Amino acid sequence: MATIAALDSGTYYHHRSLHEPRYRAFFDEIVYVRDLERTDLAAFDIVLVSCRTDPYVLIPRKDQFRRFLDGGGTVVAMGSTGQPAWLPNVVWHDTPTNFWWWKEGGSLGLEVATPDHPLFGHITLADATWHHHGHFDVPDGAVSLIDVAGRGSVLYEDHVSTPGCMMITALDPMYHHGSHFMPATTRFLDGFLPYLRSL
Repeated sequence: MATIAALDSGTYYHHRSLHEPRYRAFFDEIVYVRDLERTDLAAFDIVLVSCRTDPYVLIPRKDQFRRFLDGGGTVVAMGSTGQPAWLPNVVWHDTPTNFWWWKEGGSLGLEVATPDHPLFGHITLADATWHHHGHFDVPDGAVSLIDVAGRGSVLYEDHVSTPGCMMITALDPMYHHGSHFMPATTRFLDGFLPYLRSL
């Protein structure tokens, strides 16, 4: 069972997602992001960087994250955290966000890229479908889990860019769960966090 540290920026949506009883037991430690410099990440298997954590707080800790990855740790970088600025070999593309596809009868164009990945024993594609703000290039040798219309990935796993693992996503479930809207985001966390714990 993996030990997990989750970063808390002090927002209302982080409070609900991290501290309230539904998910609290999945985190061995909740670290206020401005205390990260004084935190020994080597004590954990996984560092979960919560959705919409300000990248300007993360960028000064870039070397700390790299040391953690070089030591074999796993960084899970959730959506809207500016991953290219503080993690290696991450390339992001902004795209227009379609908030109304579900009312207009359209599709986000998401598809499961690696259906035999164990994550999909915990979530379905519907659990990962609300909207997204862009997509990532997938580094050579990394594995996309959810693609967007053949253009790139909204969720991928990278075991090649560092000795550790990076799980990179454009999805922002903590923001929406913590804001009390978009039921798919709660279903996503209901499956995703037990999956992380099982690693």
